Amino acid sequence: MSQESVKLIYEDEYCLVVSKPSNLIVHHSYYARNIEETSLTDLIREQGCLEACPVHRLDRKTSGLILFAKKAEWVADFQKLFENGEIEKKYLALLRGHLEAEGSIDSPVKNDRGNYKDALTKYTCLEHFERAYVIPPYEKQRYSLVELTPITGRMHQLRIHANKIAHPIINDPKYGNRHHNHYFQEVLGIHELFLHAQSLKFKQPFTGELVWLQEPFPDFWNRFLIP
Repeated sequence: MSQESVKLIYEDEYCLVVSKPSNLIVHHSYYARNIEETSLTDLIREQGCLEACPVHRLDRKTSGLILFAKKAEWVADFQKLFENGEIEKKYLALLRGHLEAEGSIDSPVKNDRGNYKDALTKYTCLEHFERAYVIPPYEKQRYSLVELTPITGRMHQLRIHANKIAHPIINDPKYGNRHHNHYFQEVLGIHELFLHAQSLKFKQPFTGELVWLQEPFPDFWNRFLIP
C-alpha cells in the first residue's frame, strides 16, 4: 500500500491503521451528506485496499489513528473489541484553562436519535501553559495539554465532555469558546481542532497479536507549544 496520500502506521493480513489528517472525513455517511470531497476511505481504496472499511469513526476535524478492516466481513470482529472494552484509545487535546491533575467526566451524551446515553471519559493533565494573549477580559490566558481516554464511544463525546466541565477544546466550532477560537484562527493563524487520536492498543482478534501504536500530533500543534 502506497503511503503518498495516506500515512500508513500498521498493516497485517486483516487490518490496517492509518493516521488521518485534520479536516478529512472518514467516509461518506448521513452525517457527511453535504460534503462532496474525497474521504479517507476513498483514498485508502484508491491506494490498493479495495474493500477497506473503517471500524470506528473520528470527527472530520479530529486527527490521528484510525483502524480499518481490509474486508467488510471482518469489521464485526474488530468492532467487538470496542463493544467489549478490549481496545484502548487515548487522545491529546488542548483545553482552555488549567485542569486538575486527573479526573473523570461522567455525563450522558445525546445520540443521533435525540436519546441520552451514558458516557464516561477519564483525563490526565500533562502540562499547564500561560500565554500573553489578550482575549478580554484577561490579558493572559491559561491552557492545559490533556490526555483523554474515552471509556464509552458516543458521538462528539470528548468535545461535549470538555465543554461540560467548562474547559472546551481549542478551535472546536460547535462546543468551543468563540473568543479563543477567533484568536487562534485570526491572530495565530491556526484553524485546526486541537484534538488528536494519539494511541491505539488492542489484541488482534484473528492473530492474537498485541498491537500498540502511537502517532505524534500534527505540526500545527507546535505553533502553540513552541511560541
